[in-house]
Amino acid sequence: MIEIRNLYKSFGEKEVLKDITATFEGGKTNLIIGQSGSGKTVLIKNLVGLLTPTSGDVLYDGRNFVAMDKKEKAMMRREMGMIFQSAALFDSLTVLENVMFPLDMFSQMTLRERIHRARTCLDRVNLTGTDHKYPGELSGGMQKRVAIARAISMNPKYLFCDEPNSGLDPKTSLVIDQLLSSITHEYGITTIINTHDMNSVMGIGEKIIFIHEGRKEWEGVSAQVMGSDNKNLTDFIFASDLLKSMRQAALEKIKN
Repeated sequence: MIEIRNLYKSFGEKEVLKDITATFEGGKTNLIIGQSGSGKTVLIKNLVGLLTPTSGDVLYDGRNFVAMDKKEKAMMRREMGMIFQSAALFDSLTVLENVMFPLDMFSQMTLRERIHRARTCLDRVNLTGTDHKYPGELSGGMQKRVAIARAISMNPKYLFCDEPNSGLDPKTSLVIDQLLSSITHEYGITTIINTHDMNSVMGIGEKIIFIHEGRKEWEGVSAQVMGSDNKNLTDFIFASDLLKSMRQAALEKIKN
């Protein structure tokens, strides 16, 4: 479980995150949703230590990450996996070498053990036999699956995903969503996904946190999203006129 308490983040005079308190539950897919520029990515960067909060606390199973020194934070990061929006694979490394990268950097495994672990992770994301390919030879969806394999190679307790479906078609997005969900439950990971994809919200979102202009405006489960009376949340969900009319028709049907 990850807890955020009264988190603020400012850049100069601009306050981006404003008094956010929230809980991300272990063994579940926790989704952060909101419009572009709402502060979602800044929030994730504060959680993983790429940014330091102006004030507030981030607790990993009761351990205050913000209060840790440099060495303690480095050790803590070994418990984290990260999937970036662009996949962030190394073009000059093979698929196998990309997945092995964190193992080479941080594990005490032998070379044989690192290769075995990397191949096990590739098998888990259905990429058996791609060891010697390069990222440029793979589709966007396959690259995201390599990124997932790399992120789980160190058996993380916490998995962070920044817009994992960005640039993917709906069918491939569904594959990535289901893969993230199954891995979360299989390994009991605390997974946090930053997204504005409502298909992800309704498909795999077990805990939802809605950020609007740097503030947490709503927190709940996916079953409660559609019926929320939070105007900013409903405006975000039903952004198109078509969706708004469909929602209105559904509400009228319930009344009648």
